[in-house]
Amino acid sequence: MEKAAKWWQKAVVYQVYPRSFYDSNGDGIGDLNGIYEKLDYLKDLGVTALWLSPYNKSPNADNGYDVSDYYDIMDEFGTMEDFDRLSEKAHRLGMKLIMDLVINHTSDEHPWFVESKKSKDSPKRDYYFWRAGKDGKEPSDARNMFGGSAWKYYDETGEYCYHLFTEKQFDLNWDNPAVPEEVVKICKFWIGKGIDGFRIDCANLLGKDTSFPSVGGGPDAILKRDKQIFNNPKAHGYYRYLNEQVFTPCDVPAFGECSQVTLDEAAMFSDPARNEISGIIQFEHVKIDDGPNGEKWADVPFQPKKLKASLSKWQTGLEGRGWNCLYLDNHDQPRLISRFGDDGKYRELSGKMFATMLLTLKGTPFIYQGSEIGMTNLNLSYDEIDDCEAKMAIEENKRTGALSDEAMLRAVNKRGRDNSRTPMQWSADKNAGFTTADKAWFKINSNYKEINVQESMARKDSLFHYYRRAIAMRMQDELFALGSFRELLADHPSAFVYERILGSEKALILLNLTGEECEIECGELPVYADAEVLISNYDAAAKVSEKMRLRPYEAIVLKKADN
Repeated sequence: MEKAAKWWQKAVVYQVYPRSFYDSNGDGIGDLNGIYEKLDYLKDLGVTALWLSPYNKSPNADNGYDVSDYYDIMDEFGTMEDFDRLSEKAHRLGMKLIMDLVINHTSDEHPWFVESKKSKDSPKRDYYFWRAGKDGKEPSDARNMFGGSAWKYYDETGEYCYHLFTEKQFDLNWDNPAVPEEVVKICKFWIGKGIDGFRIDCANLLGKDTSFPSVGGGPDAILKRDKQIFNNPKAHGYYRYLNEQVFTPCDVPAFGECSQVTLDEAAMFSDPARNEISGIIQFEHVKIDDGPNGEKWADVPFQPKKLKASLSKWQTGLEGRGWNCLYLDNHDQPRLISRFGDDGKYRELSGKMFATMLLTLKGTPFIYQGSEIGMTNLNLSYDEIDDCEAKMAIEENKRTGALSDEAMLRAVNKRGRDNSRTPMQWSADKNAGFTTADKAWFKINSNYKEINVQESMARKDSLFHYYRRAIAMRMQDELFALGSFRELLADHPSAFVYERILGSEKALILLNLTGEECEIECGELPVYADAEVLISNYDAAAKVSEKMRLRPYEAIVLKKADN
């Protein structure tokens, strides 16, 4: 893998959530032309690829992750001609396009499902999982991901259909050969439109145990469910087929979103020798504040040692047998600064430190929109919540009474997906410069007058300009894309210290993951005492010695000259 780097191994990817990026036509909703108008901004930032969250036609039960037509554009986002213009300009500016491919499930408004539910003899019946009930109830006690039963009853045929997400998203049956054949056609259509790669949604959910076994009740029901639904061995055959038909002949990468995946399972998916997918978007590091039984809404404080241990494990564990996709937040996670850093006194300083981390680890880094200016979480009231996951979790909590109403709202405001889906803060003008409409589609964070693109671009010491420098540093040196990873001081509670090594080149990265000064002692550090400082988030980097102190959220990257 080290010898011939692919473009996607050296890329820096920027995730665009179209609904919240920029509104070009004043209807309060971001759109494709809004992305088109901001491509020069993204080029200036230095990113080399764009991951576009779903833009296919959708009724938006789950903000586009419920596709009703894979060959058309969501009405609010524009037209196919708008996509063609966006594709042409992005490529002219030297940026690749990565499509969000949602193929574990479709909307209930997709023609396949509409036809499937008509009768038991429908030619599309086996595109989905239909089952008869048992004793007047659901076929099993299978639970969906957001809370509640995974079965929905339809009078038309007197049977239930299986859905792992909302009642408007039904899982596709990949054991039916027609389904992967349809996906091949979809992929080739969009490659013809200029798509250079795919981010596969719910990648390790494609294989299903069609007996849909019981999970029972009890505190470990979530863990039992997850063990049953993720990483079914059948999925590897599906990806080998897609690789044979699309990924290899068309020379496009596929990055798989894989929750609840082990290192060995991740290697099976992404080992290039196996001809399946290119890289793994794993979740371990963004679940370190889950409860002991996988409860997302538990109030578990952030522990820096857990974060660095998880990241190091995946850096070393996939070395030579797989590929990491690196991220600290995205459309499904709260804002990284609010979650892992300090969204008050040290907002920009902690943002710069995490930017350093993201851009110096091995793998393909994914920057989420707004991270480059330090956007933060927001606090919502119950009636302001938009996200279907949070709404379903709140209803489930009412049923179980596990948390008080106040505790549940705190949990949603801490971990909820709405935090990352607020409109992009472009300026201090009305609606943060996101839209000229009277009101944006969703609440804008009240701190937009202080935190916005215009302000950050104008100030040379800003987080935006730090991201620019860090991206340029990574792009200029293959050491950061391809070098091996070696952690130092693994037991330190707050400092994350590691080397990147490629041939005779070495870089040392020193990060303080906390807002308190910390002392580090390491006999190997003095060899970097006279090394070049590539980047630091303080005006003068701390002096490297066997015993040294790192200031709050300090980040230093040093490189030794070739021997």
